[in-house]
Amino acid sequence: MKEIMKETKTYRVDTENEAIQMIEDYREKAKSEPYEVNKAGYVKKTKKQKGEIIDEYFIVDISFLYE
Repeated sequence: MKEIMKETKTYRVDTENEAIQMIEDYREKAKSEPYEVNKAGYVKKTKKQKGEIIDEYFIVDISFLYE
């Protein structure tokens, strides 16, 4: 029998507030779901062109441990 024990998901969001809220939402949801949020974090990314920032976003990584 095969069973997933751990998995990491990566999301892209537009703002830091969205990143923080997503992590909080998954941690809250974990209280009633068969998983635990093992690790969560986010980083800010920017795309530059000719020295100017043309795009800014946040990458959210969430690691889940399954029961």
